[in-house]
Amino acid sequence: MATNGPFGFDPEDLERAMREAGIDVRDLLAKAGEYIDRSSANPLAALFGQFVQPERPRAAKPERETTGETGSGVWVIYTLDEDGGARVDQVFPNELEALRAHRDNTDGSRRVRFLPYGVPASVLDTPAPE
Repeated sequence: MATNGPFGFDPEDLERAMREAGIDVRDLLAKAGEYIDRSSANPLAALFGQFVQPERPRAAKPERETTGETGSGVWVIYTLDEDGGARVDQVFPNELEALRAHRDNTDGSRRVRFLPYGVPASVLDTPAPE
């Protein structure tokens, strides 16, 4: 026992156990091969993918993307006059550029908003108080 090291087994026992385990895994994969999706590049991922369900999304996504999600529009910096009418001051292709340009704004009547293509700028007007 003193020659087998502190754990009581020699290197040949370890090699034999690993060899037998490899044979058992190969046989298991061969038997499970008829159940594995062979279109996958990784057979182990295909085998375990059958037992693991993909995580479901928490919120259902709408069927069609909105104009803001597809990015078909512009970001505008506009100013509201005393009557509530909007006047477009600057137009930007993305939100980041518009927010950078608007970063040091101190005027309360100046705002940033996404404006989809085909929508008139009059939608930016504030309704008149009744």
